[in-house]
Formats: sequence, structure tokens, C-alpha cells
Amino acid sequence: MIVENGMRVMMTEVVALLVGRLVSKMKLPAILGWLITGMALGPHALGLLSEEVLHATWYESLEGMLECLAGLMIGTELIWAQMKKTGRQIVVMTVVESLGTFAFVSLVFGVIFLMTGVPVYIALLFGGIALATAPAPSLSIVNETKASGSVTSTLIPMAVLDDLVGALVFFTVIAMVAARTSASQVPLGGILLLVFFPVILGAATGVITGFILSRVHGRRMSLLVTAGMLLVTDGSILVLNLAVLPSPVLNQLLAGMAFSAVFANMIPQEQLDDMMKVLNPAIGLALVVVILNLGAPLDYHLVFGAGVYTAVYILSRAIGKYGSAFVGAAMTGAPKTVRNYLGLTLLPHSGVSLVFTGIAVSLLNTTSPAYASLIQGTIAAAAVINEVIAVLLARKGFEWAGELPEASDTGKGKHLHEAGRKAGAQPQ
Repeated sequence: MIVENGMRVMMTEVVALLVGRLVSKMKLPAILGWLITGMALGPHALGLLSEEVLHATWYESLEGMLECLAGLMIGTELIWAQMKKTGRQIVVMTVVESLGTFAFVSLVFGVIFLMTGVPVYIALLFGGIALATAPAPSLSIVNETKASGSVTSTLIPMAVLDDLVGALVFFTVIAMVAARTSASQVPLGGILLLVFFPVILGAATGVITGFILSRVHGRRMSLLVTAGMLLVTDGSILVLNLAVLPSPVLNQLLAGMAFSAVFANMIPQEQLDDMMKVLNPAIGLALVVVILNLGAPLDYHLVFGAGVYTAVYILSRAIGKYGSAFVGAAMTGAPKTVRNYLGLTLLPHSGVSLVFTGIAVSLLNTTSPAYASLIQGTIAAAAVINEVIAVLLARKGFEWAGELPEASDTGKGKHLHEAGRKAGAQPQ
């Protein structure tokens, strides 16, 4: 059975690559083809990727490992010597963007719920879910199009910090709601552990990896060390997610980012570039699987049943993300292109939002099942609609910012761009 299901997964990836190429020829981002393929072949349509496959331990383990591998795409771009000039700016922009989105969406739903008799604390859950950003779609567009410029260089480090701030705010809200709806309280230490443990673990294994890499010679040994330590990092998160915690809430993409960011700053740039030439095709294929996994759980039937709450959620989140990113960029004196277009690249949402939704629904199911259904139905429908629109708008953001040149494979972002190309994406 595992072999048969494994063949299904391989077939799905092949179809996704072919559809991605076809979509690219239509001057659309290849990731849109991967996302549509996931929905079309997922359990709510043709069923090649069935519920049985998606929830199988082996598949969750594989997908988590590939998330960790995809994190290398971001982490290896976070070179401290290049980032220290804008580090404070990025932190301020991320905090303003995240908290601004949370506040705006919570306010909109709070007003609506006051008028309709729904408890206002449910609005905070909507706000907490809304601030989550899924970095993989926008970064896949960076790979495919070879985007380069102020928006791109701002987005890459923000992808790490945005996940941290988003998780911290969401789990704080969950703790508050849990304290209100049940006798048990979620301790602050537990919240911080859930948010920061993947980063701490990834950084720790990254230090060990960097220490070893700085003392070995040759591409083969460097790759063996990196692959082995990546498996250690991923395996540790995997065991905790599947065997210890009640639900898989530790972010493996974040662990991969931290892991690679640390060792990338401990070894010579030439050694890093040499390793990434080999790793880029694998990272590109990992991205395809990650995007497929975002699309597969999305039920396109929900589009036809989407209601007013879904429309309010999509619009309020888009306004919150764009407006808060604009304000954060203006406050820090960021370039005009960052002020005007960064918010568009932060709209993709589905993967992280569905994880957060599952946690919120689990919390409310026992005490407030009606409100659990309200959140689940709204976010599930929004995930389908928003993800397609967000991918197109993110691509337009890079285009309007003037960051989609006919670039060579040299210079900053070289191995980022190469990964997507070798995964089957065509430059626009």
C-alpha cells in the first residue's frame, strides 16, 4: 500500500511540473499550476492524493522533511554581513505589519460580532489566524521569475520574522481564549516554547553543521554533512510533532530556515555557493511538493458556498496586510517600491492559516461547537479563494515593482533563482 501511494505522490508531482510549465507559457506563475494541480488531484476532486495519503504518517514525515529542505532556500540568503544594514528596519516593518493586520481584522470582526451577538473573543481568533503568512508561494515566484530588488530582498528575511511574530500572537490569543472558555490555562512558557523551539533547534544544529563544514574539504563531504544534520534537525521536530505534541504545531520550514541561516554565516561564500549548485534542484522539487500539499486539502466546492463572513475575512485581511506593510515601510524610510508593493507579496496564506484554524477549532469544539464551525467554514472557503487571487497579486507585486528583469544567474540571489528554474519553472 505504501508503494502504491508513493507512486501516486510521484505521479502528482510529475503532473504538477507539467501543468506548471504550461501555466508559465501563459505568462502566469508556475506555482498557480502547482496549486491547481493539488486541488484537482486532492481528496475533494479526483482523489489521486486521497485523505488516506495526506494523513499517512509516512507522507506527513516526507512532507515535513521537504518543508525543512525548502527552508534552506530562505536561510542561505540570510547572510549577516548583508543584513545588518537593514536589520532594525526589517524587524520594525514585520512587527507593524503583523500587529496591524491582527488589529484590523479583529476590529472588523469585533464590530460585526457586537451587532450579531457573537462573542467578541471569536474576533481575536480571526485576527490571529489572519496575520499568518505562507512564505513558500511568494518565494516560489522569486525562484521562477528571478525577481531581484528592494521588495525581494525585504521579503526574504521578513519570511522568517513574520512566521515568528504570527505564531507568537496566535498562541497568545489561543491562551487567552482557553483561559476564558475552560478552567485550564496555557502557560506563557509553553507558548514561547512552541513558537521559538524550531528556531532554537535549527540554530543549534546549524552551529554544529557550520563548525564541521568549516573543517571539511570538498563538495561531497560538505553535502554529506549538511544532509545528515538536516535529517537530525527534521527528525527531532518530526518526533515531537507526531509522538509528543497533540497536534503537529512545530514549524519545520522555520527550523530549516534557522538551520541554514546559521551555517551559511559560518562558512566561506564560495563553499556555500558550491553546495547550493547541487542542492538547488532538490530544493526546487521540495517546493513543488510543499505547494501541492497547500492545494490538496482545499475544497473548491466551498467557493460556491462562501458567505459574507468569507468575503469580509478576505477583504479585511488584504487591507490589513497591505496597509500595515505600507505603514511599516513608510515609518522606516523604505524605498517607494517596498511601500507600494511589499504588501501584495504577503497575501498568500493557506498552509499556515489551516494549521491555526485546526488548533482554534479543536479548542472550541468542546465548549462552543457552533463558533468552531463558523471559524472552520469561513477560513476553509477563504483559503481556496484567497490563495488563487493572492498568487496572482504577489506576482503582480514583483512585476509592478520592476523586479522581474531578464537577469543572469549571477549576483545576489543566485542559488535562490536557480532552484526554481531547475524545478521546472520557466522565467517570465
